Amino acid sequence: MLNATMTNSVIRAALMGDIVHSERAADPAWLHKTFNAVVDRGNGRRDGLDSPLTITLGDEFQALATSFVAAASIARDIRLELLELDVECRFAIGVARIDTPVNRDRAWNMMGPGLAATRERLNEKSATNLYRFVLPDDPLLETMIEASGATLTAIERGWSATQRRDIAALLRGEDVAGIARRRNVTVHNIYKVRASGDYDLYRLQWQAVGEALSVLDRRYHMPGAEQWSTRSFTLA
Repeated sequence: MLNATMTNSVIRAALMGDIVHSERAADPAWLHKTFNAVVDRGNGRRDGLDSPLTITLGDEFQALATSFVAAASIARDIRLELLELDVECRFAIGVARIDTPVNRDRAWNMMGPGLAATRERLNEKSATNLYRFVLPDDPLLETMIEASGATLTAIERGWSATQRRDIAALLRGEDVAGIARRRNVTVHNIYKVRASGDYDLYRLQWQAVGEALSVLDRRYHMPGAEQWSTRSFTLA
């Protein structure tokens, strides 16, 4: 098992992501500005991060989280925010043992097992799954969570622009009535958007991912385990 066995070593959730097909962007300057703004907003919600979201290249970022649940929650927030802007991104979350001091200013200049494996998983460009996981001590759990990630990806890719906006709002905690008022439509209309966007299945998959990652948080004695065990991926 990947334990914090070395003096001063710690286990953290490595979170890495990049923009899909950024080289094809019609407006690279807009994409660069948008990506930076989304990452900055992610750091504004610093809760759960031990080393901040750091852009390493023009279209890639990495961070260290104090909880696997936190890492997945941050990834989903970024994914949905960019998806509303019609920008597709992918993520990899892995178990990492950090054998050097944690850099709390920038997520670079650190070493330890798990970082390279997470990067390699992210770089599997042929994969259609946008939520990847590297769990070396539990290959069965890794396979199951990756299957949920593939289902989440398939659902998201089937959403219309309206479904993206409404479902993202629901996941941020806005209720159906509030969305209906804001959009000047009926509550029934919002429920139709939910149903056609497979919202219940989407919530179920995130609930399963969250519960599995909570198990990992406890197994590795993650510093954010207790705090994030009370968080929900399924607010609405």
